[in-house]
Amino acid sequence: MKHLLFRPPLFLLTGFAWLILSSLLGLFLFLSMTRSIPLPPMLRLLHVHSALIGGVAQMILGAMLAFIPPLLMSGRDRSESHPVLFTLINVGTIGVLTGFWLQHYAIVGVAGLFVLVAFVSLLSDTIRQSRSSLMSPPLNLWFYGVALVALLAGLSIGLAMAFRLFPVTFLGQGRLAHIHLNLLGFITLTIIGTMHNLFPTVLNTRLHSPRLARLTFLILPSGVVLLVAGFLLSNIWVQIGAGAILFAGILLYSYNIVRTWMDAGRPTAIATDHFLLATLFLVLIVPAGILVSVNFLWDPPGVPFGRLHLVAYTHLALIGFILQTILGALSHLLPMSLAVGRVPGNKKRGPYLATLTA
Repeated sequence: MKHLLFRPPLFLLTGFAWLILSSLLGLFLFLSMTRSIPLPPMLRLLHVHSALIGGVAQMILGAMLAFIPPLLMSGRDRSESHPVLFTLINVGTIGVLTGFWLQHYAIVGVAGLFVLVAFVSLLSDTIRQSRSSLMSPPLNLWFYGVALVALLAGLSIGLAMAFRLFPVTFLGQGRLAHIHLNLLGFITLTIIGTMHNLFPTVLNTRLHSPRLARLTFLILPSGVVLLVAGFLLSNIWVQIGAGAILFAGILLYSYNIVRTWMDAGRPTAIATDHFLLATLFLVLIVPAGILVSVNFLWDPPGVPFGRLHLVAYTHLALIGFILQTILGALSHLLPMSLAVGRVPGNKKRGPYLATLTA
């Protein structure tokens, strides 16, 4: 029974449950804000971190546990149950939220270490698998490697802020670096790396251009590094230049995805529709971020930019891109995981899968 309890699908479902809880809290915050009802500021921190750590990060952890062994062909003798990682990510999430609620940032830092240990464990295990594998690491595994490094850097900055290691005058820059390393460096690179493999699999076709995928891999991480440097240096022009580099990489990725869909005959399915919509929102997010930076070239900003504007911009990314991608992935991966786990033969698996997705 333990073998079944902590398989990757449980990470996906638990992460989705965290997303639902965070969404309900977000709705409550929005309604309170529109009615001018004062609320404790830490509720926003609970909303954000429950979604990103308990929800998105946990689902990515589960997806990587499912994807990496098949990519390296190293999963034959490996256990499919991961109780320690499941405990670390969820106890870490609860601890972070508890620390924010109590305004005790040492608790936040200690709980953040649980999350850090979970992903360090995943990274070290992936390196061991790569060394023992006869397969050369595919491109999306390189995306995962860079994404995990970005996450470790983002978590380290978050821990430094929680343990009061950052100067007070540097907290704004550190917060921006922390957010963008996690959202752009970790989540976005993980999604893009996965989509280069998952999207053609859903369509039962080949990726339009592996060369464009490799070029995307070269461009996007360099843009993330430059953007974080711009935040830490408080240099808006560096941020704008980094945004232009990121936008170029996103356009290459989006073109590759759309052409793959067109090469497959433009099919329509739930997963495909979610993935294409997520790609569209991703194309909108980056120039919007560049315009936000351009706006702050003036003091005061050329266009008034308040809390609701910031909420709209961030949720364009969180809902339009990340949540759309998650829904598309779940609509494809959960039925596949259930079919593989419950039906041993390929001949019987097809009708069972058709019943699940009907």
